Amino acid sequence: MSDLDQLTQSLARNLKRWRGERGFTLDALAARAGVSRGMIIQIEQARTNPSVGTTVKLADALGVSITTLLDYEQGSQVRLVPESQAVRMWSTEAGSWTTLLVGTEARGPIELWSWHLMPGDGSASDPHPEGTVELLHVTAGVLTLIVDGVEHSVPAGTSATFEAHVPHNYRNDGPEPAELTMAVSIPPVRRDGN
Repeated sequence: MSDLDQLTQSLARNLKRWRGERGFTLDALAARAGVSRGMIIQIEQARTNPSVGTTVKLADALGVSITTLLDYEQGSQVRLVPESQAVRMWSTEAGSWTTLLVGTEARGPIELWSWHLMPGDGSASDPHPEGTVELLHVTAGVLTLIVDGVEHSVPAGTSATFEAHVPHNYRNDGPEPAELTMAVSIPPVRRDGN
């Protein structure tokens, strides 16, 4: 089985599990996530590989991290994630990429990301649920962080945090690659679906 097949199977299994645990019908999850009922059915039947955006919307709607939706196995108290098992979430022809390094469900999902943005490249993010916080630290280059339409220049060595329930973008307007580490804290979803 290829890595992509394994990822598809894990996503199908985990989406069904978390939808059931939250008590969401297909229609309820579709409405919460802004994803069609048909797409959810295809994902749960492992017949499609959704986009990163769709996966993020489903994770947000379920109140779990992307790591949880894609995780092959949940195990002991200490979980080591070798570099070979970190999940490359997106990449561009220009050479930019993000990798989801690790995540946890403790007190609400928390994710740790590694970003590499080539000059002139960027990534836009839809608003996350109210209470979601992102923290980042730029290790190389200069990141242009746009939160709710306001641009912020974040040079190497600088950290930033913001509430991510508004549209936000990450862009590299500089001449050299920008690298950053980012953590995302997502509020837990109550079992009653609110």
